[in-house]
Amino acid sequence: MSRQHSSVGVPLVVTIASVVMILMAVAAGEAQVVKLQNALQQPLPSPVFDPFLVELQERTFRFFWDTANPENGLIPDRYPTPSYSSIAAVGFALTTYPIGVERGYITRPQAQQRVLATLRFLATAPQGSEARGGTGHRGFFYHFLDMKTGERFEDSELSTVDTAILLAGALFCQSYFDGSDPEEVEIRSLVDAIYRRVDWRWAQSKAPAISLGWSPEEGFLKYDWRGYNEAMLVYLLALGSPTFPVGLDAWVEWTSTYDKQWGTFFGQEFLSFPPLFGHQYTHVWTDLRDIRDPYMKRRGLDYFENSRRAVYAQQAYAVANPRRCRDYSATIWGITASDGPADVEIEDASGRRRFRTYAARGIDHTGKHDDCTLAPTAVVASMPFAPELVIPATLEMHRRFGQHIYSKYGFLDAFNRTFTFDVPLRHGRRVPDFGWVAGDYLGIDQGAILAMIENYRSALVWRVMRKNPYLRRGLEQAGFSGGWLTGRGQ
Repeated sequence: MSRQHSSVGVPLVVTIASVVMILMAVAAGEAQVVKLQNALQQPLPSPVFDPFLVELQERTFRFFWDTANPENGLIPDRYPTPSYSSIAAVGFALTTYPIGVERGYITRPQAQQRVLATLRFLATAPQGSEARGGTGHRGFFYHFLDMKTGERFEDSELSTVDTAILLAGALFCQSYFDGSDPEEVEIRSLVDAIYRRVDWRWAQSKAPAISLGWSPEEGFLKYDWRGYNEAMLVYLLALGSPTFPVGLDAWVEWTSTYDKQWGTFFGQEFLSFPPLFGHQYTHVWTDLRDIRDPYMKRRGLDYFENSRRAVYAQQAYAVANPRRCRDYSATIWGITASDGPADVEIEDASGRRRFRTYAARGIDHTGKHDDCTLAPTAVVASMPFAPELVIPATLEMHRRFGQHIYSKYGFLDAFNRTFTFDVPLRHGRRVPDFGWVAGDYLGIDQGAILAMIENYRSALVWRVMRKNPYLRRGLEQAGFSGGWLTGRGQ
């Protein structure tokens, strides 16, 4: 079922009363028509936003503000379990601070200081090819860093996609903090330095594709990024680089697998990626409404509409419930990468089930990527795409299960109502008469929740990033056109 998407954050309301007013104005003469036209052009009041969602957004913000190391801005991968830092979570944190200013959670000077602490660390932390003592190499950062020292955590890889998420958050700050005071000037300068030193060409070990990553011990990882998934952001930022841009053939290579991923899934025809995070992450920073690259032009839709269809497919999958998971329904759904209860196979009344700990869960016709674990981020971070599905599901999830899955910083990472087995758990806890509940918040999931609620409410991140010349150049180099790219980007 196809539904055209509307302009997020700009509600259009046409009522019988307004039609009657127009007819009356026409009857009254030209002056009244002009007066009414002027009145109708005034911005409509924002739609009422459920108080619970307002609370959820602020609680989620507090995760980043409270758990960061204020000395270097690093954010834990997970909390409250003691954890290393996730460089992608740092990128999400940088995105949350301006949102916090706009929502009144913190002041602009407070945000400036936290952003500066983060950027100063990232700009000056040592880089190099050595296995120990550094934060990254060739401008890229290791996936995980020690929370205190900022050095590479154990044997984590140099990650191109996690670096891209970090850079996206930094570029958002660069465009948001546009004042003339010294702090904001320094923010912009630091972001420029961090972004410009990333050597995207070096990461093309098998050009024109970009590698997933590199390690000092093994060199480049076996696989390269080819679409469609969360790494669209990698290619856009690599194409937009003023210093080490990749060639235009990189985007052709990225889209080379698209036809294999195109199909009809649970009533929706779209470019598929089983976990929902792949349909969300690039959209956190990039307004992809009504702009298209050559591939999507041929298909007659944009990536925003594609993600909307993915959300509808997820809901339809939950209704079909091929794995016979407990409580799946039109308002209980949401499958993506998340924590899970255990790595174990168990026989129950529905047959043999395989459960997993952390995994990139998703939907397909077989249900093989689904172990009945649901992640609130899959739902809430899809709010801009299909609020008519997401908001009822978010409210219902909280109403029915909130006492177990909702706490200080909002929704815990995941839960599984089907898993009631007495086996050792790696994460989380078993709740009698409920099932399994994750014990942690995950930084990358918290960031997607917070930012996408804001994009639904005000399109803040999208509006600010339209002004960023690097992202704009990346989109244009990839062949995107139409919509806001045709205008001045405001």
